[in-house]
Amino acid sequence: MSATDVAAEAVREHADDLIALSHFVHAHPELGYEEFLSSAAVADAAERAGFSVERGIASLPTAFRATKGSGELHVVYCAEFDALPDVGHACGHNIIAASSLGAAIGLAAVADELDVTVILLGTPSEEGGGGKIDLINAGYFDDVHTAMMVHPFPFERLDAHCLAVDHFDVTYIGKEAHAAAAPWVGINALDALTIASVAIGLLRQQLPPGDLVHGITLEGGSAANIIPARAVGRFMARSETSERLAELRVRVNACFEAGALATGASLQIEEIGSAFSQMETDHEILAHYRSAAERLGRTFELDDEGVDRPMISTDMANVSLVVPSIHPMIAIPTNGAVNHQPQFTQACITAEADRAVLDGAIALAQTAIGVAQDGPLRARLLSRS
Repeated sequence: MSATDVAAEAVREHADDLIALSHFVHAHPELGYEEFLSSAAVADAAERAGFSVERGIASLPTAFRATKGSGELHVVYCAEFDALPDVGHACGHNIIAASSLGAAIGLAAVADELDVTVILLGTPSEEGGGGKIDLINAGYFDDVHTAMMVHPFPFERLDAHCLAVDHFDVTYIGKEAHAAAAPWVGINALDALTIASVAIGLLRQQLPPGDLVHGITLEGGSAANIIPARAVGRFMARSETSERLAELRVRVNACFEAGALATGASLQIEEIGSAFSQMETDHEILAHYRSAAERLGRTFELDDEGVDRPMISTDMANVSLVVPSIHPMIAIPTNGAVNHQPQFTQACITAEADRAVLDGAIALAQTAIGVAQDGPLRARLLSRS
């Protein structure tokens, strides 16, 4: 059998375990940096598959590195497993975790033949926080030649339009007062947040395409007849590049400062985790993914027709700036639902979602095989060492 056939067979031999893992992670949604059950389940499954597993790497309890082989070319598969508040696995990280493990198992079956080292990284907190950035900073991508993963989506796409993004909390502190008897002695922190939100809404008219701001109110007071002394909002700002994002933040921060100035409330802006960058897809590696996915019956008409790519943000983008990377989108039927909706959560546990686990695993394993056997591409990747 060819190396691609051996890898596919290895994935299929582990199909029941991979699907069970996807279902387990889906049934145990955990927020970023708190994915104790899910991380352990993926790491334990890798260990049972013969990988050497280091847990709690980079001082992150839910991060791990599983390795197999000792070849010259180092290939990383990124396993995500964090969920979203309230809607659980509405971005399909259960599928990502299982497909990345499956890809590592498939590639490991031919690692010695291809002179490859296979690395599965458990990467916490993609939904804000940025576990992959933590691992970059701790050196876990320093000796890597390529990194890859697939992400579930309603449509098959070779890649997405990844925007740089900041996550941050805004807190206003004012002064309580009786809302009827003496409101004039209070300082209304919620008014400050309202003024800032209105200013941002008006600012949107002048923002260039690709610049986005959105947020929610986390705290807005304790009772209607008490002037709110504390108001907290959580916001995200996105832009085409990290450089443009920095420029956007100057304008957005001015809106928050306006709320403080108008009301007399004090203002604190606290960054959450790390800033995500724009994505730089390696198109030579992506061409190997396309070939592998098409052999499995997946097609890319939307890409071929030039339909606009979906806009997302991910810390895999930061990886792409330090390691040649791909982040294709693998389709699951969703009946019109999109990522981050409860209906998408339900779609991530269907038979078609299970198929995406296996197809994603096989396609990623075969992508790495194609890269390893592509002399000029392999040489380019190794030259980065």
